[in-house]
Amino acid sequence: MNVAGHSDKGRALITGIGGFTGRHLARTLRHAGYDVYGTVQAESDANEHCFAADLLDADALDAIVQRVRPRVVAHLAAISFVAHGNADTIYAVNLLGSRHLLQALGRLPEPPAAVLLASSGNIFGQTALEVLDETAQPCPGNDYGVSKLAMEHMARLWLDRLPITVVRPFNYTGLGQDSRFVLPKIVEHFRRRASVIELGNLDVERDFSDVRRVVAAYEALLSAPAPGELFHVCSGRLYSLRQVLRTMTDLTGHTMEVRVNPAFVRQHEITRLRGNPAKLQNFVPHLPDFELADTLKWMLHGNAGDIAAALPTN
Repeated sequence: MNVAGHSDKGRALITGIGGFTGRHLARTLRHAGYDVYGTVQAESDANEHCFAADLLDADALDAIVQRVRPRVVAHLAAISFVAHGNADTIYAVNLLGSRHLLQALGRLPEPPAAVLLASSGNIFGQTALEVLDETAQPCPGNDYGVSKLAMEHMARLWLDRLPITVVRPFNYTGLGQDSRFVLPKIVEHFRRRASVIELGNLDVERDFSDVRRVVAAYEALLSAPAPGELFHVCSGRLYSLRQVLRTMTDLTGHTMEVRVNPAFVRQHEITRLRGNPAKLQNFVPHLPDFELADTLKWMLHGNAGDIAAALPTN
């Protein structure tokens, strides 16, 4: 495992660099002047800058961290699909895997200047609060949310040794997101002009952001660290799936039959989830902002191959 290269800002390590957010963040950090490295799941995706890693293999993860010796770290690797069927894996990867990373970073002869941990807006379940800021009381309604909240608590144990900033991204989307997620699924059906789409509850409302805004926030918090702080990464705007369907109809001129499939209606579904972006906007005042229609148009007409090619190569 060789590590070489030089950049103005030093080395950045992104766990989960092969995922949706990781690819976008890799491109953003390279443009910002970092020499970007990352961890990937598959050995076939590994190269001089991308290392195959299992977060549950503490020794292997430690070896990667010691080789890269990153100046900044963005921890994105996780089980991120809320409907993932194996709760044991969700807790193991999201909690224990995160602890393995912090343990490895804590052993470096010189600690990183910034460590960004991605939690989730899903630490909030059903709530009477219209808007959720960083002081709102978490009450997760699924195993994914519980695992992320547990990760936040665990990370506090390392604040005396590592400059950790926690971000809670609410729902976000963009070009290259897996069609298991609802908005890319809807866009794909409109792209191929399908006659029917099956969805879950059409009346749930979510605070959707554009992934380009999300990774811009991450880059800003890595370049100007805020150790010990917590930020909600969100738009502050609510959209229902019915609104998304109407927007896609307007963008394409295509209509399709929408069927509610009971199998897609989650138990304990959160009906409304809206964050307050004020703290982040005060700390990072010049983040790009996107209307959801602009994001959907990008997903509809953009070239996903550009994002697929964003991983660092030899």
